[in-house]
Amino acid sequence: MITGPASMVGFTFSYKEVIEMAALEVVKKLRESVSRPQQMAGATQEVEFTFHAPEAKKVCVSGKFNAWNTSSMPMKKGKDGTWRIKLKLSPGKYEYKYFVDGTWASDLSCSELVPNPFGTENCVISVH
Repeated sequence: MITGPASMVGFTFSYKEVIEMAALEVVKKLRESVSRPQQMAGATQEVEFTFHAPEAKKVCVSGKFNAWNTSSMPMKKGKDGTWRIKLKLSPGKYEYKYFVDGTWASDLSCSELVPNPFGTENCVISVH
């Protein structure tokens, strides 16, 4: 925890400057991960994503497969309150999350999680 002005090899930074530098670093890492899509080869496989949210008005799946676009892959709500979408994905590993009524949500059935630059975790799906 920083208790006074941060210093680094003779430089002094205010708390605001430290926070701004950290935020810029997070944005830089996110841009790098989005701008370098995974190289995948082979036939595509249909993968179904499901998310149970009976009270939700809008659910989209977002991940590396759509450059984390929060609106390009809307899911359809079933009578049981489960939202579904089928995507054709090439073999590889994909990080993803759900965007539910404007808020990020994780897949509770996901078996593999990885940390993201925002201090939370992304789900990972492997397509073979």
